[in-house]
Amino acid sequence: MNMQEAADRADSILDATFAHIKPAVEWVHGESTEGSCDVSRRRAVLTVISERQRGGFLGVVERGWKKAGYRHLGVNASAESPATYFETEDGFRVRLLIGGGGQAFFEVATPCVEKSQVTPPSSASGNPSSVGGHIPRPNIRSPFWSAGAP
Repeated sequence: MNMQEAADRADSILDATFAHIKPAVEWVHGESTEGSCDVSRRRAVLTVISERQRGGFLGVVERGWKKAGYRHLGVNASAESPATYFETEDGFRVRLLIGGGGQAFFEVATPCVEKSQVTPPSSASGNPSSVGGHIPRPNIRSPFWSAGAP
């Protein structure tokens, strides 16, 4: 597998993750980085995840990853920045972190693979109006995920 193929696999992991989140959330691509033999793909959720719903959001994602056969590596139970970490059977590391303002950040880091050129993610952003530039703070309200948020 080369870096482009690994990046495509990382994108498919993220696509599958977001497909299992119900109700759906809006998101944008985050920074994609390349190391000497690995790639990281990131996405940021634009839907406000209220403090009351953060545990449920983490649970939905964790259940989806466990169902996909991913191995749980650990959790950060911090009230300010809860996070969960998993690894796929083929060595891709996946992370969900809830940051400031209830913004959820996903990252998939590939294992070391054959060096190659890497193109940007090909999947359309979950929020086409926010493509490009900096990642905005979560600003989209959901009757479910934003319940109880100011």
